[in-house]
Order: sequence, then C-alpha cells, then structure tokens
Amino acid sequence: MVAALASSVATTPSRSHQLKREPWLSSSKLVVKPDMLFGKRGKSGLVALNLDLAQVAEFVKERLGKEVVMGESKGPITTFIVEPFIPHNEEYYINIVSERLGCSISFSECGGIEIEENWDKVKTIFLPTGVLLNQEICAPLVATLPLEFKSVIEEFITHIYSLFLDLDLTFLEMNPFTLVNGKPYPLDMRGELDDTAAFKNFKKWGNIEFPMPFGRVMSPTESFIHELDEKTSASLKFTVLNPKGRIWTMVAGGGASVIYADTVGDLGYASELGNYAEYSGAPNEEEVLQYARVVIDCATADPDGQRRALVVGGGIANFTDVAATFNGIIRALKEKESKLKAANMYIYVRRGGPNYQRGLERMRALGAEIGIPIEVYGPEATMTGICKQAIECVMVAA
Repeated sequence: MVAALASSVATTPSRSHQLKREPWLSSSKLVVKPDMLFGKRGKSGLVALNLDLAQVAEFVKERLGKEVVMGESKGPITTFIVEPFIPHNEEYYINIVSERLGCSISFSECGGIEIEENWDKVKTIFLPTGVLLNQEICAPLVATLPLEFKSVIEEFITHIYSLFLDLDLTFLEMNPFTLVNGKPYPLDMRGELDDTAAFKNFKKWGNIEFPMPFGRVMSPTESFIHELDEKTSASLKFTVLNPKGRIWTMVAGGGASVIYADTVGDLGYASELGNYAEYSGAPNEEEVLQYARVVIDCATADPDGQRRALVVGGGIANFTDVAATFNGIIRALKEKESKLKAANMYIYVRRGGPNYQRGLERMRALGAEIGIPIEVYGPEATMTGICKQAIECVMVAA
C-alpha cells in the first residue's frame, strides 16, 4: 500500500526501479508527503493529493533538502512517503495513549487537518490496566455515529486497541481514517513503540529502526558510539547536550545514568550538563576504552580556564566486573592526561558491585600517578551526593 521514496523519486533510473517494484505508482492517483516525525504537514503545504507520478517527482524535487521549522525543531526534508490517493467523504480520528495507570482512547467523527479546531467533538474514555475493551465501554465513543457505520467502527476501535496492547505501543494515532467499501481504511497513521519491550517483540517488530527526532542530527562522536553500540551485546549510549558544559558524566547502568542527569538538572544546573552517557550490559575492556576516549575528548574540548567535572558513576552492579570496566576507563584517562589537565578537569568516581574495591583502589592510584584530582567513593556515598560535590567544585571556582 505504501512506498517510501526520498531523493530516488526525482531521478529517472530510480523511478524506473520503483515502478517495477510498485506498479501501482503509474496506474493510480497518488498522495505525497514528508515522512519525518513531524505533524501539521497539511497546514504547512507539505501534502499533495491526486497527483500522477511525474507530479509527485516535481513536488519532491521542489522540497527535497529544504529546511522547515516545526515547533522548536528545524531541519531539512529528506524523506517522503507516497501512497495511493483514496477518494473519500468521511474522515474519522482515533488516538490511543498509554498512561501510568492504563490507556486513554479518543475518537471523533471530525478527523483531518482541522482536528484541533474541532477538539470539542473528540470523545475520550479511559481503560485501567488489565481491563479489556468491550462494546459497553466503547459505546460512548460511537454513540452519535449513524447506525450503518456504528458497529463497523466500534469493531475497528476494539481491534486497534488489541493490536496496541499486543505490540507494546505507547501511542497510536490515525488522522484521518475513512471507510472504503464499508471497511475502515487508515489514510495517515503515527505510532510510537516502547523500545524497552524489544526483547519480547523482536519477531513481531522485525528489523525496525528507531529514527532520530526531527531536526536531530548525530555528531561524528555520537555516530561513532552508535556504531560501537550496534556491534556489541552491551549497551553504549552517548548524547551531547551542551558542548561547552562544565559537568560531564560517564555512568554505568541505564537507571543510574538517568539519576545522575536528573540530579544535575534538579540542582539547577541542567544548562551546565555536557552530555548524557550510559554504558551497561558488561562491555569488555576494549569497548569501554573506546567509549571513554570519546566522552573525555568531548568533555575536554575547547578549554577556557574554568574548572570542569567528570562524574564516573554508577549504581551497585549485579554482574558487571567493576575492576574490568574501570581498566578501560583508566587507560583512556592515562591517554588523555594532557587534555584533562588543559581542561582543568576534576574527576569524581562512585561505584559498587563485583570487584569494586579493586577498581576504586586503581582509580585512587591513578590520580596520584597522573596528577589529576580524582575523588573516589564506594556505595557508602549516594549518587545524588556525588553530583552535588561535582557541581560545588565547578561552581565555587566559577
């Protein structure tokens, strides 16, 4: 039903290839629009209807690579989606959102690009976790529909909700869907998956890719870590938040990494947080070495004479050998000694878990060896307390 066409749609050889794969492109009227995780495309003049393939190619050619602003994000349009044009009269709206205690389901008979202007016509119900959607619960959503459509749309909503739960979606919106030969037909759809459920859905999801948010482009260092992450069974994450920030983190564990980042923000210094970083799943020493090199290079870039802090933290590991992962970090710190000194870097270490005493002792010895201030703590110190110390060190000297 759908073919994703980016720059290839505007080039003759690629268009010929697409026609062989998708013959309906030349036999049907078409719809074309960007497919890049932003909404309000119709109101922004970025949706074209009832075109032939040549007109689609011209539409794409005129807009491909052009920068657009959507809310607080901006970026170039790089990907379009092309699908059959479906003549229709009715446009319906459905939205399902996963919430803390259940799911909310919204429905409207006035779907389409004016949905926000007609939000008073949207009906919403809430289903607590564990409660199945049935005819009685669904009734308020379809109460005002004509009888000839009511049962069809009610059944459609029920099936969509079952699919939502089965695939571990967190958000699903069809705006609009219509009826073709009496059956529901989505004309536009947006879905969001809970990636923490990948372990139980890898067969259902297939080789799905989680795209970057619109306007977000990976830096070379972020791309390097992303590629490293894809080659290992461990988890390696790194995002630059503020290249000129004075507080940087290199944290073991996904939960711990969030605590460290949130604590810096809660203490009022989110603007000074240089990055978000997380390594987990027992990466080997070489992987940790490559990872630590990138973090340190970013944290020490463009020294300005002011103090900076690097928090090498984590919770209490269950199975990760703390001493082994610290070996990779220690090697990186030795390699980057001159950069660390030039950046006036202070290092705070907090860790617990298997072999943590040996790892912490090596960190203490490293500080004396390379002449860089390294304060080392075990699980007796709190994660939030270490963040506070790092901030005070940086801010007192400011």
